[in-house]
Amino acid sequence: MENIQLDIRKATQFLNAGVVEGYESKVKEAQEALENATCPGNDFLGWLHLPSEITEEFLNSVQAVANTLREKCEVVVVAGIGGSYLGARAVIEALGNSFAWLVGDKKNPVILFAGNNIGEDYLAELTAYLKGKKFGVINISKSGTTTETALTFRLLKKQCEEQMGKEAAKDVIVAITDAHKGAARAAADKEGYKTFVIPDNVGGRFSVLTPVGLLPIAVAGFDIKALVSGAQDMEKATASDVAYADNISAQYAAVRQALYTQAGKKIEIIANYQPKLHFIAEWWKQLYGESEGKDHKGIFPAACDFTTDLHSMGQWIQDGERTIFETVISIEEPNNKVLFPHDDENLDGLNFLEGKRVDEVNKMAELGTKLAHVDGGVPNIRISMPKLNEYYIGQLIYFFEKACGISGLLEEVNPFNQPGVEAYKKNMFALLNKPGYEADSKAIQERLAKEK
Repeated sequence: MENIQLDIRKATQFLNAGVVEGYESKVKEAQEALENATCPGNDFLGWLHLPSEITEEFLNSVQAVANTLREKCEVVVVAGIGGSYLGARAVIEALGNSFAWLVGDKKNPVILFAGNNIGEDYLAELTAYLKGKKFGVINISKSGTTTETALTFRLLKKQCEEQMGKEAAKDVIVAITDAHKGAARAAADKEGYKTFVIPDNVGGRFSVLTPVGLLPIAVAGFDIKALVSGAQDMEKATASDVAYADNISAQYAAVRQALYTQAGKKIEIIANYQPKLHFIAEWWKQLYGESEGKDHKGIFPAACDFTTDLHSMGQWIQDGERTIFETVISIEEPNNKVLFPHDDENLDGLNFLEGKRVDEVNKMAELGTKLAHVDGGVPNIRISMPKLNEYYIGQLIYFFEKACGISGLLEEVNPFNQPGVEAYKKNMFALLNKPGYEADSKAIQERLAKEK
């Protein structure tokens, strides 16, 4: 099967000749540092060869648990935050029927996502929706103490046991957590839940191809073997021994860093022309934002859904400050076919489109937008996928992950930690008077008093 393709020609025209080629030695150093585990964050490189290390036996074990949940549940709630849910949601939303939740799908359970906020109304509405339904829970947390997820799991565990009975609930609650330690592991061992392990050397934002992503995706009814196969092929296509000019992850990393450091492009807008890709962009935002936003450096990752956002953000992209570049994910062939109909009245003047596929119109919107934005000073990178299916999404996931590792090292940061994420948690726990935060609580109260 063919691979996804990268076109950087409408980006390199904004750079001096030879700039991207000049990154070859730096990219090679970054790739060698990843391969030899000599880079910062080298204890979190488990994702690098994860696809090729996944066995059929392992995938069968994930599928077996997924089948149990599919048989016993009409709804499955995935409780997790950040990398513990974004990858799974990205794949499920991209592959699923956009209206399955509305029209009903007798073959597959409804997949809901929770534990990613502390919204009281959201949780109240979720528990009300689940009342009287046969539902299961996939609790994803390495520590089991992440506030958003732990709070949600408490509520769901209690409701599940009340509605199904404690014994029956054990069959439909699954924990994906640390192998040995943490509150979620202790609870799972005590209650007898089926468990899968989050590898110690794989960070959350790189965890789609671990049980964190694979189990929910399998429960939703999608082919995790095809997903992994796509990632395996992209692992080979972006290996360190692949020629620089042919390695799309290396090229993407190099051109975006060149645009950042040499052309003053501080914001990357990832755009798509398929609404199903919305959460692919949300996953990408975390992957790149958490990996590169350090030491007061980093390209700001933003996202737009086109053509929808052309009617809101299009003006700014066309004529605003020239600190942006675009990366467009394009699907070459949709999975469905819809033709423009004839209308006798033709009041909207669209009969000239009669008989054309809707996708042809969409593609012309994409091309027209690219021409306009490039003319307006916006460099454009294009990633094309032959089809929207498990195999090519697997390719896309690994492509972005590999490029992210290289790009972060080109930026000279540790792409695999996230120290800034802890700052808000410390303040929140101090404000809630969590035991152990007494000194912080006193300090923050004094600060707030002064600011009144």
